[in-house]
Amino acid sequence: MNVNHVEIHTDGACKGNPGPGGWGALMRSGEHVREIFGGELETTNNRMELTAVIEALIALKRPCKITLYLDSEYVRKGITEWIHGWKAKGWRTAAKQPVKNADLWQKLDGLVATSGHQIEWRWVKGHAGDPGNERADALANQGVDKALGR
Repeated sequence: MNVNHVEIHTDGACKGNPGPGGWGALMRSGEHVREIFGGELETTNNRMELTAVIEALIALKRPCKITLYLDSEYVRKGITEWIHGWKAKGWRTAAKQPVKNADLWQKLDGLVATSGHQIEWRWVKGHAGDPGNERADALANQGVDKALGR
């Protein structure tokens, strides 16, 4: 089976935390480039980081081999390390508090489990000149503008 390789760069942005926020994703497969973004009026930076990844995965129509670049250790560690414990504890943290953004974590977990994607999660330093991250950041900021009706 020939599996498409897709490179995805995601980012979230928030003006105030909470406040108006945006998310963006740059998706590249061979010569094909797709950019998506959106935003919400009352949200947090972490919610936008999660939404960017979720929306990028939803945008893919069939199982792919994905290299996903993101500047959020919260999302990368959450999905690769912490989520196992959260699920085992009924979506509670080690301190027995409800997991923040559990709705989005559950959505992301479901996508990862059922999409058939092979995902390699790669952290990149934000605002450090990585072209993919810079573009995803610009898209996330377009998402903020969209949410604000600009």
